[in-house]
Amino acid sequence: MAAAMSATLVFAARRRPLACSLSSSSKPRNTRRLVLYSKPGCCLCDGLKEKLNAAFSLSPGSNSLNDVVLQVRDITTNPEWERAYQYEIPVLAKENSDGKEEILPRLSPRLSAEIIQKKLLAAFS
Repeated sequence: MAAAMSATLVFAARRRPLACSLSSSSKPRNTRRLVLYSKPGCCLCDGLKEKLNAAFSLSPGSNSLNDVVLQVRDITTNPEWERAYQYEIPVLAKENSDGKEEILPRLSPRLSAEIIQKKLLAAFS
């Protein structure tokens, strides 16, 4: 469990570039949560992280993702994640209010940050 915890990174969505910190078991209140299943050396995963960063950095307002927390999970640190997602990464999931994850449809790497922002807002509505 310690290995999985140390390899899980949390990115807080803000107007500035995403800041990275190690996650803990406590969750920020009143936030929407996304989980990105990834692994080192995955260029599709890195591309999606960049697109998400751009979508999170768009102008604040009613159509912003400022309260979204993105947690990046390295599947190589957890055999269960690796079995489930080894051929599917990058996999993006939203955390529902009951704490269960819901896998979101794959986002095309060709989508603009604006379209990704709209799709994520729709997923949370």
